[in-house]
Amino acid sequence: MSNNIPNSTKNRYLNLVHKITPKSQLVQGCLRAFVTGGIICMIGQAATDVSHAFLNLNSSESVTFGSVFLVFITALLTGIGVFDRIARYAGAGTVVPITGFANAMVSPAMEFRSEGWVLGTGAKLFTIAGPVLAYGISVSVVVGLLYCWIGW
Repeated sequence: MSNNIPNSTKNRYLNLVHKITPKSQLVQGCLRAFVTGGIICMIGQAATDVSHAFLNLNSSESVTFGSVFLVFITALLTGIGVFDRIARYAGAGTVVPITGFANAMVSPAMEFRSEGWVLGTGAKLFTIAGPVLAYGISVSVVVGLLYCWIGW
């Protein structure tokens, strides 16, 4: 198959693409992601420390409280449309695993809420999280069986 496009047309096209394509701000994006992810982790640690000090929870319970607090805050902020603005600014910094998971569950549910509680919100709540949970549980069963069989 021959290429019949003249070189001058290719060059004009490449110049146009180069002119229109936005410049990458890699360093600025990485810095925003790093700072935002750090702030999210600090909030989770603060929730853990506060629950340990003021709610008299033991270490294990306070870590669970910190995780639940982050999931709740992320779901709330996603529901009122604030988390999307934070994610647009911070990029990958908001994908700290637990906040990314909460956002991935709430976003599709919010999008399809007009379909009703069962077929909209309920059905879409686990569209992203469902496969993660299914494969995560499956892998944990396999690892558990290997643990019992090999005796790690």
